[in-house]
Amino acid sequence: MPLRDCAAMAFRFTTLADGRPVLLDGGLVAGDTARWWDLGRLTDGRLADPLVALEDSAALDALTGDDGIPHGEADGEVALGDLGPAVPRPRQVFGIGMNFVAHIEEMGRTAPAIPVIFTKWPTCLAGPGDDIQVVGERTDYEVELVAVIGRGCHDIEPDEAWGALAGVAVGQDVSDRALQLASSPPQFSLGKSHPTFGPLGPVTSLDLLDDPDDLTLHCSVDGELRQDSHTSLMILGVPGLISYLSKVVTLLPGDLVFTGTPAGVGDPQGRCLAPGQLVESEIPGVGRLVNRCV
Repeated sequence: MPLRDCAAMAFRFTTLADGRPVLLDGGLVAGDTARWWDLGRLTDGRLADPLVALEDSAALDALTGDDGIPHGEADGEVALGDLGPAVPRPRQVFGIGMNFVAHIEEMGRTAPAIPVIFTKWPTCLAGPGDDIQVVGERTDYEVELVAVIGRGCHDIEPDEAWGALAGVAVGQDVSDRALQLASSPPQFSLGKSHPTFGPLGPVTSLDLLDDPDDLTLHCSVDGELRQDSHTSLMILGVPGLISYLSKVVTLLPGDLVFTGTPAGVGDPQGRCLAPGQLVESEIPGVGRLVNRCV
């Protein structure tokens, strides 16, 4: 659905490390720090809960200009390490497996007939600057676009899907390949749900993006670019995925959908993560993650 057919919304939303929901300017997308505005203060407590705030995208938009920058004086300035996950307590977190042809090929699998769905339990979520706790010798990285539900919905069509989102974020679907592939069928959900296995950046509203159907995905390890692709290469794009999920479950405000990773992950190359390494993930215009492995 063309972005101009959605209600215009321009904001960047996240939480601080203490869980407070805030609006940001574009500083963390373009540089090292950003100004922040406390949503509880701006709304006399009405939007002091992250899930309540995400459900009211119109109220968030009303607090900002067309450039997504909030009105009035900021409450402070933050770096990535000062933030928590944008949605600290989602009720549902969905993962999509094998959604890029090149990734399917590098993993030695065949393309699925229908989307492969798993869950990342919410306790795995981490802030955009938090450490990743490596588990064993096959902890893998997977940069992904994350769709963030804003309006609860069920049984919607693809052309309604963008309108159901609060926005999108950059995420890491960190994976314990040893656990994930230890049995047949695989243990996708458990292998992707250790603590810190879900770094999540701020939510960027769709009106701040030139083309939400074609976003760039980058992931580097110790400065070496490992993943470099575009969301336009997904087998099933965001509208199709949201519609598909909604035909089965009711999607709730704040729910997260990790939409799949492109080629370049570490396990097929024998290049999984080790303590001390630095993982940097970015979707230009959306956000970035900088996570040290420990």
